[in-house]
Amino acid sequence: MKSTMPDYYEVLGVSKGATQDEIKKAYRKKALESHPDRNPGNPEAEKQFKTISEAYEVLSDEKKRQMYDHYGADAVHGYAGAGAGAHGYETMDEALRTFMGAFGGESVFDSLFGGGRGGREERGYAQQGASKRVNMNISFEEAIKGVEKELSITNYVTCETCNGKRTTSPSGIKRCNRCGGQGQVFEQRGFFSMSMACPQCRGAGETITDPCKTCSGDGRVKAKKRVHVRIPAGVDSGMRLKLAGYGDAGPSGGEYGDLYVYINVEAHEFFERQGNDIILDLPVTVVEAALGAKKEVPSFSPNIARITIPEGTQSGKVFRVKGEGFPNVHGSGKGDLLVRVFVETPTNLSEKQRSLLAEFATLEAPANFPRKKGFLDRVKDFFGGSSHS
Repeated sequence: MKSTMPDYYEVLGVSKGATQDEIKKAYRKKALESHPDRNPGNPEAEKQFKTISEAYEVLSDEKKRQMYDHYGADAVHGYAGAGAGAHGYETMDEALRTFMGAFGGESVFDSLFGGGRGGREERGYAQQGASKRVNMNISFEEAIKGVEKELSITNYVTCETCNGKRTTSPSGIKRCNRCGGQGQVFEQRGFFSMSMACPQCRGAGETITDPCKTCSGDGRVKAKKRVHVRIPAGVDSGMRLKLAGYGDAGPSGGEYGDLYVYINVEAHEFFERQGNDIILDLPVTVVEAALGAKKEVPSFSPNIARITIPEGTQSGKVFRVKGEGFPNVHGSGKGDLLVRVFVETPTNLSEKQRSLLAEFATLEAPANFPRKKGFLDRVKDFFGGSSHS
């Protein structure tokens, strides 16, 4: 039996070898021409719009297109996940979702049709509330160990008097007489009939004639909340935590939005963070650097961290203490403590110290300062060429 389904390539006016870009361009052009908002009250245009969207939905997906090319439209509609019923799109919402996807989302849809959703999704439906953002400062040590904090926030919460319904009276909600409950009105602008959200009911399709006394018909009231936030060990500046359901309550009894906590870790007087490692600059004396020493270094661990400074250590040498850094925020391993030594030149010398240093200077040999000797040799090469001996 011959299939009664249309030829999708003919519907979009493209060849069987058309590229995805060509298919998308053809769909956009034809979908705009037959869109219901440009053809109000025209059932033929609506039917054509569904067929065009159905054709694009199949041909824009390589798997579905392959099946369609081999077995025809009936096989595609039997394909699991094809997204259309046995006879194509059964509702206008399905076709509109395809349309918005091809045009990059609802913002493009709104700009083309003046807020064209008007009331399709908003009218009579609860909407999710707005999400909120707060910034939280924590100390360096709190970031290493983790901490619990308490926030005080002011949010919209569902009105308990009307339970978000905006009225306590069963007869307190009436269909909007401006848009007839559609949530949108049409305005003729030259060739096009543009739809926009109804200015009287603001797209809701209904008006409140007996508003709730507590919330004045909004369905929400402002209230202060105290929120406990658990900051995991290892967080860093710029990270955010999501607390689901701690944002504003949605209009018309809608779900609550979310709360996003953005973390800022305060700088420490002695320590610096580098990934999950901690850097500590440790001053040592000339004698400790020359003769070697054992040093205890501060850390955030209950264990005492120790390093051994070998004889002849130079400024800038880094010693690694394993596992004394930040824990990985995702729970796998820890960083290290990197102890960077710098040799501090003595100041405010006594006469005896000066005398001893002067005596030491007479005993110095080039072998005591290999870096200095190497530097001077390179300087001679640079300025004197190869003429020196």
